[in-house]
Formats: sequence, structure tokens, C-alpha cells
Amino acid sequence: MNRRQIWRHFDYWLFGVVVLLSIFGIAMIRSAIAGNELLAGLVSRQAIYVAIGLILMLVIASIDYHYWESLSRTIYIITVLALIGIFILGEALFGSARWFDTGVIFIQPSEIAKIALVMVLANYFAKSNDVEKNLLWVGKSFALAAGVIIWIVLQPNLSMSIVMLVIWFSMLWISGLPAKLQALFAIGGLGAVVAAFPFLEPYQQQRIIDFVIKDENARHGNTYNVEQALVTIGSGGWFGMGYGHGTQVQLHFLRVRHTDFIFSAVAEEFGFIGTILIIALLIFVIIRCFRVAQKAHDIFGSLLAFGVGIIMFFQTAVNIGVNLNVIPVTGLTLPFISYGGSSLISLVLGIGLVESVAAYSKPMEL
Repeated sequence: MNRRQIWRHFDYWLFGVVVLLSIFGIAMIRSAIAGNELLAGLVSRQAIYVAIGLILMLVIASIDYHYWESLSRTIYIITVLALIGIFILGEALFGSARWFDTGVIFIQPSEIAKIALVMVLANYFAKSNDVEKNLLWVGKSFALAAGVIIWIVLQPNLSMSIVMLVIWFSMLWISGLPAKLQALFAIGGLGAVVAAFPFLEPYQQQRIIDFVIKDENARHGNTYNVEQALVTIGSGGWFGMGYGHGTQVQLHFLRVRHTDFIFSAVAEEFGFIGTILIIALLIFVIIRCFRVAQKAHDIFGSLLAFGVGIIMFFQTAVNIGVNLNVIPVTGLTLPFISYGGSSLISLVLGIGLVESVAAYSKPMEL
């Protein structure tokens, strides 16, 4: 396939919406941190991340995704080594750590690990498509996921560990997990959640307790943050208070408003109508990923696009769910909008892979 054909098949609608969401994210971060001199540099930093991410997306999209299939295990091994490295350095220097400080930017290996896990699982399930779907088949795939998850759990980073498990199980399910094993996993999963609670970090246990036991008199920590998020969302009404005019945001009653609770900031400034438009754009990206998966020429390409779509769906649903207080606080970002260089880069890398699948497959219609 020549270069002209590649760009002819490129999904410009997907690319355009991702660019639009990323630019809107920069604008919302600017509004969210207005008046805070300590955070003033985050706007330009996010803009740099967006520029770098979009370039990387185009570069990856121009390369045949089968090339990444041949490198998937190597990328997976490098990712695991990076996670081990951050764990060892973190324990030795700071007690715990999730980021590498390069002196210019902070890199969070667990964010990049999401894409690496999608790639290696897509490779595994594609190559084992004709084998018997039994516990051995499941166990080998779980071993690949566990190689990443164990080091993320030890950071500790529970929310990212859950993302990895969702990626694994979703790709396992779409690859043909038998119904009897699905039932087994459903029962076992519920048991594992209950059994794991005593082993969580104290702050992680507290987040769950605060969510389950609604203390109306509590005004601290995550309880305060969620209550302020709900007030912020409610104050936006139908059409919002206008960009840069949200009282909860501008008076700094809403905490972590440029990361975890940026959805609430959007609701206050642009109202219910604005949030619906943002959700619609995010849903468009997710559906587009799934459509690319459906039209892919082979199983690897299909699983690659499906896995990226699952990441987008899960992070969107969880972040909005936290803001609406329907699930416990997790710390997952709202795709393309929340501040976070590593998160943004990992997502645009994923979109780049989806674009590669689209470019080297049949052209798509809107």
C-alpha cells in the first residue's frame, strides 16, 4: 500500500475529534488553575504534551500496525522493566513512586503500560485464536497481564491495576471466552474483591468506606471533594456560568479541579448542555475505535482497536462516575481533557495505533 492510499484511508473524523478534545482540555485547565501561581505553568506544559502527542499519533498511524505486532513482546518486556525500575528506585529514594523525572518531564510507566498490555494481549489472542479456549489458554493470557499488574499494585496504584484487569478481561471475552468460564469468572471476581479489601492501603480502604457509608457530617478528604464536585455540577444549570466564571472553580472550593474533577468544572462553566456535548464527543471516539476494530483485516488489528476503545470507555465512565458520586474516588483522568502528560501521551499513542489499523484496512464511512 503506497503512502497516498494510507492517508486516503486515514480516519480524519477520529483525528479531528481527538484534536478538538485536546484543545478544549488545554482551555479547561487554564480556567481551572486561574489565579494559582504555583500551577500557572501547567497550561503551557499540557499544550506541549498535546503537540508532541499529535505528532506521535501521526507517526504511529503512518506505520503498518503489523510492525508493532512483531515488536509487541519486546515493548512489553521494556515496559515491565520500567515498572520494576520505578518500584526499586521509588522504594530506595522516596518510599514510593510512580514517575520517572527526566529533568524535563515526568513519565509514568503505568500509563504507557496500558498500551503495551493491549499490544501484547492482541498478539497473544491473535496467535492462539485456533487453540482450545480452556483454562490453560486463559492462564497464559493472565500471566501476561499479571507481569504488569503486580508492579503497579506494589506502587501502590489500585485504580491503574483495575484498568489493566479490565483490559485483560475485555480482550479475553471478545476473543471467545466460553460461557461456563464467564460465569466462573463472575463469581470468582466478586469473591476476589471482598477478599482483597483487608490488603488495600489505608487511604484506599478509606475511599471505599467514605463511599459506602455516607457521613452527612463529614467535611474532609475525598468526602469534601466529592461533595464540592456535586455542588459544582449543580451550580452550572442548563447552560453554565460561562468560561472562567464558575464560582466553585474560580474561588477554588473545588479541589483537584484540573485533573480528577475537571468534568465538574466543565459542568459549572458550560452547564448540562456543555457536558452532554463533551460526553458525545468522547462516545464518538469510543465508537470510532470499535468500528475500526470491526472493519480490521485481521484479528490482531481488530483486538488492537478494541483494546484502545475499552481504555477510552472505562476511563470516561469511571471519571464521570466519580464526579457524579456513583463510584468511589479512583484518580483516573478524563481522556484528553484532564491534565496529565503521561495519560495524554498514552491515549494518543493508542489512537495512533487505531489510526494505523484504519489506514491499512478498508476506508471508513461516517
